[in-house]
Amino acid sequence: MSTFLELTDPRTGHVRTQLHAGGPAEVTAAVTAARAALRGWAGLTAKERSHRLLALVALMERQVEVYVQREVAGTGKSDVDARAEVLQSADVLRFYAGAVRADLTPAAGHRLPGRESWVRWEPIGVVAAIVPWNYPLLMAAWRLGPALAAGNTVVLKPAQTTPDTAVLLAEHAAETLGPGVLVALPGDRDTGRLLVAADVDAVAFTGSQAGGLDVVARAGLRRVSLELGGNCAAVVLPDAPDDTYEQLVGACTYNAGQSCAAPARVITLRSHLDETVERLAAAMRARRAGPDFGPLNNPDQVARFDAIVAESRAGVRRTGDVAVGDGETGGFWRPGLILADLPADDPAVTREMFGPALTVQAADDLDGLVALANSVPQALAASVWGTAVGPSLRIAGELDCGEVWVNCHLEQTAELPHGGRRGSGHGTDLSVLALAEYQRPKTVTVRLS
Repeated sequence: MSTFLELTDPRTGHVRTQLHAGGPAEVTAAVTAARAALRGWAGLTAKERSHRLLALVALMERQVEVYVQREVAGTGKSDVDARAEVLQSADVLRFYAGAVRADLTPAAGHRLPGRESWVRWEPIGVVAAIVPWNYPLLMAAWRLGPALAAGNTVVLKPAQTTPDTAVLLAEHAAETLGPGVLVALPGDRDTGRLLVAADVDAVAFTGSQAGGLDVVARAGLRRVSLELGGNCAAVVLPDAPDDTYEQLVGACTYNAGQSCAAPARVITLRSHLDETVERLAAAMRARRAGPDFGPLNNPDQVARFDAIVAESRAGVRRTGDVAVGDGETGGFWRPGLILADLPADDPAVTREMFGPALTVQAADDLDGLVALANSVPQALAASVWGTAVGPSLRIAGELDCGEVWVNCHLEQTAELPHGGRRGSGHGTDLSVLALAEYQRPKTVTVRLS
């Protein structure tokens, strides 16, 4: 029996459409199509795959308004933010279309007496890419770009609430890359579990830690790449630039805080605590849900965010405002929030809220700042804010995470790698390094005589 899921408009709370959730038959059909296309796609030269990927990018950019409309429908973002995501996604794909043509492998040569050796980098095969709802198209591009460029075929499982752009991208890929090279498989969590258990050769998963652990349990010995969230620290020193607080609040409320690398935990010296709380609160009061940032994505995320806020033992709570039109009062809007005077084990500190909220903690010295920043299970990204170069770079070097910004936050480009440590998973997104996530080296040695 077919399962239909109701999709909700995050801005209004109203049902916008229904989704047919992929079951065993749909999963088998998607993987079979990708498997059938694998030999032909992998057999192309890097130049030929590059040209086809560029054709896909060109089609995306000609249809940019359609992508924007679909992204807005599923995420509730503003047109401006959705358009930025679409253009960034196209840029990521364009980057990998070029990167795959650069020879970054170990050079061939005379490594053994009387022998000549070289290393072939071969695609893994059929990749299951399971992506989240916060940046539906961009997170797909982060996974698809290197996987397709390296010669793999991909079955893309979008999040249950945001399948719109994935379906469109797969339609455009069929025109430009060829049938079966990229297959979209909309559905729910059960669809994703079926896909991981299917005849795929690797899994690229972006989502929660619980979801990542489930993927690992089901994937067995197959290659797995995981990006599992951030709960990122922002270390604010007393000599931080004057715009630090506005910048942090802006990054925290961008996409309603639903960014894995968004700042979540502000950490400062105890002597600077009161000023930090007051300046963050002032900046948060100037940011309104509605005009300045969008809603949370779905009822489950609303319930999760509200539960963490309710369970928090914060002694200080400073709240922003919500300003939406009459037709949007039933949407998933939440005001910005500053929480301070809370214990180290507070749920708002140890759990990733994934919403427009910042906690504020204090330490007595620089070592204490680093210890607090590294004290949670997640280790994706962080930032340091200060004008003295020495202390800022010292802290940046001691933070245990995959990406650190100094006097900025949440700034990324296709050329720079992004990936987590510890509870934030493993593997690399972006940059030429991500190509290796979707390739296997094979050494070939030939006797010359």
